[in-house]
Parts: sequence; C-alpha cells; structure tokens
Amino acid sequence: MTTPALVLHLTGNTEPVIFALSEGGAKALAGRVDKLMGSGAVEKLELADGTTAVVNFGHVVTAHVEDLPPHTKVYGTKARAAGLGHH
Repeated sequence: MTTPALVLHLTGNTEPVIFALSEGGAKALAGRVDKLMGSGAVEKLELADGTTAVVNFGHVVTAHVEDLPPHTKVYGTKARAAGLGHH
C-alpha cells in the first residue's frame, strides 16, 4: 500500500518539504494543485496520521503529489508498530 505525499519546494530552501497525505487529503488536492499555486491560496491539509497542516501556496515555488516510498518518514507519516513481524 502506498501513501500519497505532497512535495513542496519553497523559496529559499534547497530541500523539499514533504507531507504524507490521508486518502481524503489526497482526494481533496487531486487536480487542484495548479489552481492553488496560481492563486497563492492557503490550504488546510489532512495528513496520514490524522493531524492537519496549513500551506500558504503563495510561498511555494513548485508542488506535486506523488507516492511516498515505503518506510519513508515525513511530516504526517503514521507511526509504525515496533518489532519484527508487525505489518
């Protein structure tokens, strides 16, 4: 199972800021990233771990949604169970 992620490149930062999105959060963004970027809108994101984040797209240079590689830890990633054999 893959987790959708919003990848943001901000002005003045060399590394992207990545948010793991919930399924609902990804659906809410689907097809809207270009409009959010064009308008410089402020958007509340629903993250995979149940928290939220607010993004001011007026400060974003580029943005896209992609699948997060397995075992990647970013903002909003769900906590994993400890130990071997847990899925």
